[in-house]
Amino acid sequence: MRQDNRLSCVLHVLLHMAEAGGPMTSEALARALNTNPVVVRRLMGGLREHGYVHSEKGHGGGWTLSCQLDQVTLRDIYEALDAPRLFAIGNRSVETECLVEEAVNHAMSGVLADVKAQLLARFGQITLAALHADFHQRLAERHAPATLCK
Repeated sequence: MRQDNRLSCVLHVLLHMAEAGGPMTSEALARALNTNPVVVRRLMGGLREHGYVHSEKGHGGGWTLSCQLDQVTLRDIYEALDAPRLFAIGNRSVETECLVEEAVNHAMSGVLADVKAQLLARFGQITLAALHADFHQRLAERHAPATLCK
């Protein structure tokens, strides 16, 4: 099963946007992700609807942050992306007449629900500001210029 990396991609571009301090085009953000600008625009749509980013068309336009980094968590961004599936594993079928499968479903559903709750709670504890600070700490340790990914 293919991984859903939208959350990671969006977090990546949001940090680049925070560094830019001004509008960034879909093309510039796409270069950071090594993808197509259409992919960036699709990713940013949900964030715009939730008020985390804003876009301006035309010369000098692009995407800008519309939020405070310390007020937005990974969980907020996850939910703005319509809560992508977290796990590749799951029950074989939901509706079953097999008592063995019911027992398996019951055990797996309980564990997966517990783990999902823990993961989302942890996502709720990590702000974009914390990611931004981690980036700057890594930057200082490497004495490297802050540039877009290549």
